[in-house]
Amino acid sequence: MTKDFPYMRKYNYMRNFVNQKTRILQPSGIRKFFDIVRETEGAISLGVGEPDFVTPWPVRSAAISSIQKGYTQYTANRGMAPLLELISRYLETRFSLTYDPKHILVTVGASEAIDLILRACTEPGDEILIPDPAYVSYAPCALLSDGVPVAVECREEDGFLPTQEALEAAITPRSKILILTYPNNPTGAIADRTALEKIAAVVEKHDLLVVSDEIYAELTYGQKHVSFASLPGMKERTVYVGGFSKAFAMTGWRLGYVCAPADIDLAVFKIHQYTVLCAPITAQYAAIEALKDGFSDDFAAVEEMRDSYDRRRRFVLEALRGAGLTCFPPHGAFYAFPSVKDSSLSGEEFANRLLKEQKVAVVPGSAFGKFGENCVRISYATGTGALLEAFRRISKFMKQFK
Repeated sequence: MTKDFPYMRKYNYMRNFVNQKTRILQPSGIRKFFDIVRETEGAISLGVGEPDFVTPWPVRSAAISSIQKGYTQYTANRGMAPLLELISRYLETRFSLTYDPKHILVTVGASEAIDLILRACTEPGDEILIPDPAYVSYAPCALLSDGVPVAVECREEDGFLPTQEALEAAITPRSKILILTYPNNPTGAIADRTALEKIAAVVEKHDLLVVSDEIYAELTYGQKHVSFASLPGMKERTVYVGGFSKAFAMTGWRLGYVCAPADIDLAVFKIHQYTVLCAPITAQYAAIEALKDGFSDDFAAVEEMRDSYDRRRRFVLEALRGAGLTCFPPHGAFYAFPSVKDSSLSGEEFANRLLKEQKVAVVPGSAFGKFGENCVRISYATGTGALLEAFRRISKFMKQFK
């Protein structure tokens, strides 16, 4: 390249400055699909993974007040001390997790937390085990960290959980990290203590690190969430990821946090310190109020939101059955993941035709991994009126396959 450079300059040639791993990175399957949705007039979207609730007024008011008072500076890299202390108290109160505030790091959403952890812990060629179907960001983050994402098949008959047999089949001497995300996006699956204990046995046997993304921890229906780090011996080999987006209806505030053993905590802190500096101060003031408000009334707003999602969940399951679609019963998050096999279409074909013919947007299951290709993801985090009309259209669409 250096030898040919003068010749290239003469003819206005320029080298490709984008590195190889970024060039081959595919755009998000979700975002790509919804670029089309935005251009479809009259479309109803059942694809957005975002609460339709507005951030509660006391939280918004606290943010406004902080700006009015001129609180617009950087905070400490780790986050504001009152927020760290409240997160520590929250985790102990709600999920029986004990973390010293000095080992909690406030991040710009849970997404930054995942990126930091993988960059801090991955050596080139390390294998990152990812239960499949899975949230779309895990495999790209693994690749960008010079890791190798390895899909672990999760079948509906196993509750969309990684069995010991599936894990053992995927593990090699290069396996280093297992990502868990329960309650699960996209399937709505949850993991009870028994299931987690079986996973923990494999984790200990093969000396793996677990990244436990529990952003939907508050949104379970019928049973309480169990955190992987609460299992005996697992806190020392688990990095916990949480945030405010889902349970507190604060997606646009972009605020998450990571709790880790001391050595990993220091590693992620250093990367965060150099690349992000700190999470936005206004969002941190809002989060402080969200937790204070929650402790004052036993998190009544969270409970109200969960009850609303549960009613919609039951409606969606009944509506899917009425339309002739089979669906794994979700018990967490705000997603359903019905199979479309009976239509003889792939998930992508189904989603494209449903949008074109009935103007209802769902996400192809293939966006979440190769083992989701015969399903679609439906979000019920949308208004009841929109759900009713969407399923009227879905039922009409399905009649052609009966």
